[in-house]
Amino acid sequence: QVQLQESGPGLVKPSQTLFLICTDFAVPLTTDHYFWSWIRQPPGKGLEFIGYITFNSTVYYSPSLKSRTSIWRDTSKNQFTLHLFSVIPEDTAVYYCARLDLETIATMTFDQSRGSWGPGTQVTVAS
Repeated sequence: QVQLQESGPGLVKPSQTLFLICTDFAVPLTTDHYFWSWIRQPPGKGLEFIGYITFNSTVYYSPSLKSRTSIWRDTSKNQFTLHLFSVIPEDTAVYYCARLDLETIATMTFDQSRGSWGPGTQVTVAS
Protein backbone atom coordinates (compact mmCIF):
# COMPACT_ATOMS: atom_id res chain seq x y z
CA GLN A 1 0.00 0.00 0.00
CA VAL A 2 1.02 3.64 -0.35
CA GLN A 3 3.16 4.65 2.62
CA LEU A 4 4.04 8.15 1.43
CA GLN A 5 2.00 10.58 -0.64
CA GLU A 6 3.02 13.85 -2.27
CA SER A 7 0.60 16.73 -2.76
CA GLY A 8 0.91 20.13 -4.36
CA PRO A 9 0.21 22.17 -7.49
CA GLY A 10 0.84 20.69 -10.89
CA LEU A 11 1.67 24.02 -12.49
CA VAL A 12 3.88 26.80 -11.17
CA LYS A 13 4.84 30.01 -12.94
CA PRO A 14 8.49 31.00 -13.38
CA SER A 15 9.96 32.98 -10.44
CA GLN A 16 7.26 31.68 -8.07
CA THR A 17 7.75 29.24 -5.19
CA LEU A 18 6.95 25.56 -5.49
CA PHE A 19 5.46 24.14 -2.29
CA LEU A 20 4.98 20.39 -1.87
CA ILE A 21 3.80 18.35 1.08
CA CYS A 22 4.59 14.69 1.79
CA THR A 23 2.57 12.68 4.26
CA ASP A 24 4.11 9.54 5.76
CA PHE A 25 1.27 7.20 6.70
CA ALA A 26 3.49 4.44 8.08
CA VAL A 27 6.44 5.69 10.13
CA PRO A 28 6.55 8.65 12.56
CA LEU A 29 8.93 11.41 11.47
CA THR A 30 10.48 11.20 14.94
CA THR A 31 11.88 7.74 14.21
CA ASP A 32 15.65 7.50 14.16
CA HIS A 33 17.65 5.93 11.30
CA TYR A 34 15.53 7.38 8.52
CA PHE A 35 16.03 10.25 6.12
CA TRP A 36 12.86 11.81 4.76
CA SER A 37 13.90 13.00 1.32
CA TRP A 38 12.84 14.87 -1.78
CA ILE A 39 14.02 13.60 -5.16
CA ARG A 40 13.00 14.66 -8.64
CA GLN A 41 13.22 13.34 -12.18
CA PRO A 42 13.20 15.84 -15.04
CA PRO A 43 11.79 14.60 -18.35
CA GLY A 44 14.24 12.31 -20.10
CA LYS A 45 16.75 12.47 -17.25
CA GLY A 46 17.72 10.48 -14.19
CA LEU A 47 16.80 10.91 -10.56
CA GLU A 48 18.12 14.05 -8.88
CA PHE A 49 18.47 14.31 -5.10
CA ILE A 50 17.11 17.54 -3.59
CA GLY A 51 17.51 17.15 0.17
CA TYR A 52 16.40 15.46 3.36
CA ILE A 53 15.26 16.03 6.94
CA THR A 54 15.94 13.65 9.82
CA PHE A 55 14.16 12.63 13.01
CA ASN A 56 15.70 15.56 14.91
CA SER A 57 15.12 18.12 12.10
CA THR A 58 18.66 18.03 10.73
CA VAL A 59 18.48 19.05 7.09
CA TYR A 60 20.83 18.58 4.15
CA TYR A 61 20.43 20.05 0.68
CA SER A 62 22.04 19.22 -2.62
CA PRO A 63 24.72 21.85 -3.24
CA SER A 64 23.27 22.58 -6.67
CA LEU A 65 19.87 23.49 -5.19
CA LYS A 66 20.79 24.62 -1.68
CA SER A 67 20.35 28.33 -2.33
CA ARG A 68 16.73 27.81 -3.48
CA THR A 69 15.55 24.98 -1.21
CA SER A 70 13.99 24.66 2.22
CA ILE A 71 12.68 21.48 3.86
CA TRP A 72 10.55 21.54 7.01
CA ARG A 73 8.40 19.10 8.91
CA ASP A 74 5.20 19.06 10.98
CA THR A 75 5.33 16.12 13.37
CA SER A 76 1.72 16.69 14.50
CA LYS A 77 0.60 15.81 10.97
CA ASN A 78 3.53 13.51 10.18
CA GLN A 79 4.27 15.61 7.12
CA PHE A 80 7.40 17.14 5.65
CA THR A 81 7.51 19.87 3.08
CA LEU A 82 9.57 21.25 0.22
CA HIS A 83 9.86 24.88 -0.75
CA LEU A 84 11.73 25.51 -4.01
CA PHE A 85 12.10 29.24 -4.57
CA SER A 86 12.39 31.21 -7.80
CA VAL A 87 11.51 28.27 -10.01
CA ILE A 88 12.63 28.09 -13.62
CA PRO A 89 11.40 25.87 -16.49
CA GLU A 90 14.30 23.48 -15.80
CA ASP A 91 12.64 22.66 -12.47
CA THR A 92 9.92 20.84 -14.39
CA ALA A 93 10.00 17.26 -13.15
CA VAL A 94 8.21 14.48 -11.35
CA TYR A 95 8.84 15.15 -7.67
CA TYR A 96 9.06 12.23 -5.26
CA CYS A 97 9.18 12.06 -1.49
CA ALA A 98 10.87 9.06 0.05
CA ARG A 99 11.85 7.53 3.37
CA LEU A 100 15.43 6.33 2.94
CA ASP A 101 18.02 4.57 5.06
CA LEU A 102 21.58 5.55 5.92
CA GLU A 103 23.18 3.34 3.29
CA THR A 104 21.18 4.94 0.52
CA ILE A 105 21.99 8.43 1.73
CA ALA A 106 25.67 7.63 2.31
CA THR A 107 26.11 6.28 -1.22
CA MET A 108 23.67 8.73 -2.84
CA THR A 109 22.39 5.82 -4.91
CA PHE A 110 18.71 6.37 -5.54
CA ASP A 111 16.18 4.08 -7.11
CA GLN A 112 12.66 3.20 -6.12
CA SER A 113 13.60 -0.29 -4.98
CA ARG A 114 15.51 1.21 -2.06
CA GLY A 115 13.41 2.64 0.76
CA SER A 116 9.77 3.72 0.58
CA TRP A 117 8.68 6.19 -2.06
CA GLY A 118 5.56 8.13 -2.84
CA PRO A 119 4.00 7.71 -6.28
CA GLY A 120 5.39 11.06 -7.42
CA THR A 121 3.70 14.26 -8.54
CA GLN A 122 4.23 16.04 -11.85
CA VAL A 123 5.26 19.68 -11.52
CA THR A 124 5.46 21.88 -14.60
CA VAL A 125 7.02 25.32 -14.54
CA ALA A 126 5.48 27.43 -17.27
CA SER A 127 3.79 30.74 -17.75
